[in-house]
Amino acid sequence: MELHDVWFVLIAVLWIGYFFLEGFDFGIGVLTKTLARNTTERRVLINTIGPVWDGNEVWLLTAGGATFAAFPDWYATLFSGFYLPLLIILVCLIVRGVAFEYRAKRPEPRWQRNWEEAIFWTSLIPSFLWGVAFANIVRGVDIDAEKNFVGGFWDLLNPYALLGGLVTLVLFVFHGAVFAALKTVGEIRERARATALRAGLATAALAAVFLIWTQADHGNGWSLVALVIAVLALVGSLAANQVGREGWAFVLSGATVVAAVAMLFLSLFPDVMPSTLNPDWSLTVTNAASSPYTLKLMTVVAVIFTPLVLLYQGWTYWVFRKRIGVQHIPGHDPAAALDKA
Repeated sequence: MELHDVWFVLIAVLWIGYFFLEGFDFGIGVLTKTLARNTTERRVLINTIGPVWDGNEVWLLTAGGATFAAFPDWYATLFSGFYLPLLIILVCLIVRGVAFEYRAKRPEPRWQRNWEEAIFWTSLIPSFLWGVAFANIVRGVDIDAEKNFVGGFWDLLNPYALLGGLVTLVLFVFHGAVFAALKTVGEIRERARATALRAGLATAALAAVFLIWTQADHGNGWSLVALVIAVLALVGSLAANQVGREGWAFVLSGATVVAAVAMLFLSLFPDVMPSTLNPDWSLTVTNAASSPYTLKLMTVVAVIFTPLVLLYQGWTYWVFRKRIGVQHIPGHDPAAALDKA
């Protein structure tokens, strides 16, 4: 295996890790409005990801940086062609981070509701747009002989890409609901399990169409294996959720995310961005890669620092592993449990 192939795999792993981790905290962000019934319950949900959400975003930064260094032509074409949706995602991630930090800075209910509204929308919009973006990468876009994107924004809003956006949205909500059930106690835990069932069934319906479409148009033997794993993991997660085995349900919902994203990359290889104008103009792991020296240097750095990052992030999850409930929220008044603020 050549180094450019290795780095394609490593970048795929980074994106898979990002969607696995950020997927459930995007889902939690959406659930703050659809699962939580009052301000206290919204605080519970936010606290389940409070110690880890910013660490999860490191995977995105690393994936973007690795793409820039290992495949500069891929990075340039991707970020110029997908400029508007990626800009919207970036703005959402900035506002989302500010919302998490500023929500509790003032006690006024209106102030807190506004930031909670921001958390909801800045979790929902990226969940949808990431699916649109990756579906377009797999499907292919208008790239000319000079490796430039020559299409328009509306070309990205095709039926296949829009379906991909819906799949990532409902999949992340399902993943987040399973995580909420794993991390909470009491009534909210039971409602999270019920929400996970509904979101899981919606995911199964939409993902079946999208993944079969992907396999039919772009797939190969390896992507078919990933598709089967994704289906089995989703079914297993739903079954584990129904019998109250939240740990296994979360592991398997995560496996669903991993297998589904892996299928997209397996369908893509050896291209990194196919051209719909002429297959010979497609960006591949060969013609979009950096020099062998650059890839060799990056490999040395990755071997040294990647285990350290994984150990630190794993330690963070271990430290904050316990469940929480409304009774753990300072100032919680049981008599106000039905507050609809």
